Order: sequence, then C-alpha cells, then structure tokens
Amino acid sequence: MSGETVITIVGNLVDDPELRFTPAGVAVAKFRIASTPRVFDKQTNEWKDGESLFLTCSVWRKAGENVAESLARGTRVIVQGRLKQRSYEDKEGVKRTVYEIDVDEVGPSLLRASAKVVKNPAGGGQRQGGGDSSDPWAGAKPANGQQQGGWGSTPPAQQQPAAQGAGYSDEPPF
Repeated sequence: MSGETVITIVGNLVDDPELRFTPAGVAVAKFRIASTPRVFDKQTNEWKDGESLFLTCSVWRKAGENVAESLARGTRVIVQGRLKQRSYEDKEGVKRTVYEIDVDEVGPSLLRASAKVVKNPAGGGQRQGGGDSSDPWAGAKPANGQQQGGWGSTPPAQQQPAAQGAGYSDEPPF
C-alpha cells in the first residue's frame, strides 16, 4: 500500500507466540520481538549492547498458525511488515502510544541456527491483505511442448508461438 512504512527487523522472540482466533474464525498470532544494537567500544576493546527495542507483532491467517507452530521464545527471527502507531488511554487516564508491526513475512534467522522448511499444501499461504486474496502465481503452469503461449489462461488470440516466447509470457497472470 502506498504511504505505509515497511520495516525489516532482526531480533529475538521475547515470549512464545500466542495464537488466537477472531469470532469469524481467522487465526492471528501475536509475539514480541526484541532487537538490541551492538557497538564495538575501541577504548575497552569490547562489544557493548545498546538500548533494546521491543515491538509487538501480529501475523494473520495460515502464516499466524505457522508462526505459533514453528517459533518459540528466544528464537532469532527476521520480520518484515508494516509499522503501525496506535494511541490509547490506560487505566489511570494517561495517554500512551505504541508501535506495532503488521507482519507480512517472518522466518528464523539462519546466522547461528538451521531450519528445515516444510511446505503447506497449496492454497495455505494467503496474504493478509483482507478479502479473498489467493496467491496469483498458484495457477501458473509451465508450458509443455504442445501448449503455446504463457500461463495457460491467455486467450488464443493473444498467445505467442512457442519459438518466439520460449513458452512463457512476459505478462503476469493477474
């Protein structure tokens, strides 16, 4: 979306992801991430930790279920999403402002760990933009020797001969 602040942050999960469901049955996982900058102090010849940044993250639908199943407290993760600011009034009447991330992508950092990726069945990785936003590439099929044109959804009048386009179209399937 235009005008949104996209941020990528690397840090550690402060606690286990908490999976909940909306009244409509949509899964959402919440977790907190702590990112602490480190700087090298030349005078003491040591690394020193800076001030930690704590952010609450929300990840929706199947991705949220995957996060709750795959990640745990202390896991180093890479999170990309949209930074949101929310203001509210606490119980004592003090106005507070918090920053949160609506997560688009999340995964374990492989700098000091390894992971085994297990793919979900097709159709399980919908983006969280709302509505029915299925994967536009899910229906893409490679061209075989008999099929002309690109993605199999192009009307015959618009298809290119296989020799020209090498069986693929430059047009996205959406």
